[in-house]
Amino acid sequence: MSGEKAYLVLSDGAVFEGAAFGASGDSVGELVFTTGMCGYIETLTDPSYAGQIVMQTFPLIGNYGVIVDDFEGECAVKGYVVREYCEDPSNFRCECDLDAFLKKRGVPGICGVDTRRLTRLIREKGVMNAKICSAPPEDISDIAAYSVTGVVARFGGRKKYVVPAEGEKKFSVALMDYGAKRSIALELARRGCEVTVLPSDTPAEAVLAMAPDGVMLSNGPGDPAENTDCIRELEKLMGRTPIFGICLGHQLLALAAGGETYKLKYGHRGVNQPVRDLRGARTYITSQNHGYAVDSASLRGAGRVIFENANDGTCEGVEYPGKYCFSVQFHPEARSGPRDTGFLFDAFTAMMEEFGNAKG
Repeated sequence: MSGEKAYLVLSDGAVFEGAAFGASGDSVGELVFTTGMCGYIETLTDPSYAGQIVMQTFPLIGNYGVIVDDFEGECAVKGYVVREYCEDPSNFRCECDLDAFLKKRGVPGICGVDTRRLTRLIREKGVMNAKICSAPPEDISDIAAYSVTGVVARFGGRKKYVVPAEGEKKFSVALMDYGAKRSIALELARRGCEVTVLPSDTPAEAVLAMAPDGVMLSNGPGDPAENTDCIRELEKLMGRTPIFGICLGHQLLALAAGGETYKLKYGHRGVNQPVRDLRGARTYITSQNHGYAVDSASLRGAGRVIFENANDGTCEGVEYPGKYCFSVQFHPEARSGPRDTGFLFDAFTAMMEEFGNAKG
């Protein structure tokens, strides 16, 4: 740690003083908080956080260092805020510390700030923009003007590649990469799926020409409604092949079906989000990272809500009768996080098998 002072300045004018670590320089982003007690490596390498300054509510971060094998994707955060970061991590898998990781990727961090007060402020006022800087600016107009836009185009997949099936190949799956976590392809591969990862702008015709057994829609960053090209291509895919969507993929599928999305006050980010299965009596603990939600009422006649958040009743999952499509807002591939809902990947493979039998 440099020992130099740093400041977190919010768009409402509030100023928090702390100490700088990570890369030097100022950075503006959308300030969000995540409640996970572990998994900071996965958080920092999840492309869904593109354009955002991430604050950890757990007070000590970095104690097991940085482990490359646990990376989910490209680090896309604009800044990192913690109460205390560990300068001397202890783990046999550790390859570097958090400070070195952030420096290498040009991400400024600030520690020593009152993250409890910050979290309460965001919960009361909602997500707001912020700036990590070396001195509080007199003019904060650039903070207020900032918006997270065009992030799927920048951080979604830009190349095609194949993740082979583990053991015998049973299915071929096309994975639309809107900013995919690596764990999604790995969960499919463990179930005998050969996964072809495709750029986010791949046309529906090109996907269907591959004759996949199913299509997986990944997570990703930003406002789902701005991705009009992706939504238009999904409209062409619905009903023609089995589809399973996660997080942003869930939202894009709903928009393709004629539904609507809206921005949440402060989103759901953490590994302890309770989700109720409306088809039975089960409630699952899930990992989530999203700032937008599907408007359940907008899907009437198009889709059926099958999961809802047990805390606030927001939509957490939808199935589309007769179209071999379903999606969830949470992360069944969670790593690090709860494994309660991994069965949804089994449901997807069963759907692909059923669709194949129906065609045959």
